[in-house]
Amino acid sequence: MIRVILCDDHAFVRRGIRDTLSEAVDIQVVADASSYAEVREALRTFPCEVLVLDLNLPGRGGLEVLASLRESDSPIKVLIVSMFPEDQYAIRCLRAGAQGYLNKAGEPAELIEAVRTIAQGRKYVTAAVSQMLVENLSAPTSEALHDTLSERELQTLQKIASGKRLSDIAEELMLSPKTVSVYRSRVLEKLKLTNSAELTVYAIRNSLV
Repeated sequence: MIRVILCDDHAFVRRGIRDTLSEAVDIQVVADASSYAEVREALRTFPCEVLVLDLNLPGRGGLEVLASLRESDSPIKVLIVSMFPEDQYAIRCLRAGAQGYLNKAGEPAELIEAVRTIAQGRKYVTAAVSQMLVENLSAPTSEALHDTLSERELQTLQKIASGKRLSDIAEELMLSPKTVSVYRSRVLEKLKLTNSAELTVYAIRNSLV
């Protein structure tokens, strides 16, 4: 039996994932969580082989969960199931330690296949991601500026580009406005930009929003 913990901040998404995985006789969802704190507690409480994880969580996000598992040398395998586009996030997540990446727009059968695949110790990516990996290997080694951003910096960039105020971003990410302002400054510096308007243009041109 493959024991699964799932983490998503939307209850209806968790319900959908749970219902989908319940159709497989060899998979059991042993716990679910809606935040970094809850998933850390669930991982300490319930033994599991696979963590199905969303990236966009309140407070500390999915990439920080990956980093925590990696630092502790955890044997738990992570499948990222996210609304974010594969071309911007899949390779980033695989590099961060995930064993698979699946877009929420995918077919339910793909979710079951992905959980089984990574539980067996193999990577799971869609055909589109496989093609990106091939192109990434054959292309000259050049890194996009936004690839140097931390998860928090990338989230700040996306939310600014979506038209949100720093105070709103701080509330959504459960951070202080001062901290969000620091992230904005770091993003501007790393992307070699000067203001929020330029950040928005950059995000749109690079399909980050």
